[in-house]
Amino acid sequence: MKGQGHIIFLGAPGVGKGTQAKLLSNRLGLPHVSTGDMLRASVLAGTAMGRRAKAVMDSGALVGDEIILGIVRERLAEPDAARGVLFDGFPRTLAQAKALDEMVAGATVGIRAIVHLVLADEDIVERLSGRRVCAQCGAIYHVRFQPPTRAGICDRCGGELLQRDDDKPEVIRHRLEVYRRDTEPLIAYYAGRPGYREISAVGDSEAVSMRILEELGEAHG
Repeated sequence: MKGQGHIIFLGAPGVGKGTQAKLLSNRLGLPHVSTGDMLRASVLAGTAMGRRAKAVMDSGALVGDEIILGIVRERLAEPDAARGVLFDGFPRTLAQAKALDEMVAGATVGIRAIVHLVLADEDIVERLSGRRVCAQCGAIYHVRFQPPTRAGICDRCGGELLQRDDDKPEVIRHRLEVYRRDTEPLIAYYAGRPGYREISAVGDSEAVSMRILEELGEAHG
């Protein structure tokens, strides 16, 4: 049925998955859920999985698939997820994707679409490495797309603009290598499905949103 079902966003770091999930959440009336948000919400709510996740995080270890999947299951049971959700950052692995399929197999709402956002590596490097953050107020700029009036100086407070370590080109390229190793097998898993859509992430966020809405048949909805 049009307008109902879970939507999964796939793509490399910096391709705009989170941005598009937030924008389309309003337009489609579906909640945007990310792994991080779900973890924090479960911990704050003190759910069974949230308590387990907190114990793991407090120990300094990474939260494993079993807990992540339990938290997803809890989230999908919430009333606002009745028509579906926009998954941002989940599933991350083949095991999580297969578990999600099992989770929704007997449910009223299934997976409606897999939106694979595609952008060339060098465009991703340019997009992320051009970001600058004010050391004083935290305002964010981009040397090409949203430059300050004076180079290296924040328009808002006059503070120094810095490049974060994880926005340096060599770090970004390493993140892209890790993505290919760990997450790209998901694309092969989903590529043959009727709901799979490969969509260009070139251009501004509004242009990308319109491409996605057209593919989902929601451009005029």
